[in-house]
Amino acid sequence: MKKEIEKIVPYSQKSFATEPTKNTLFWRKFFPLQLIMFFTLNLKIMRIVIGGHS
Repeated sequence: MKKEIEKIVPYSQKSFATEPTKNTLFWRKFFPLQLIMFFTLNLKIMRIVIGGHS
């Protein structure tokens, strides 16, 4: 029984894709971190908006 090996064509879209690790996937989905990042981004945007209106 032979195991088929998937060949990747050089310089194709698939050859440049990287698989995220389990740790990376965890932090992307971790809700408390997403909440902190949301408010951090909103504060940065508000500083820019308020700075432009004064």
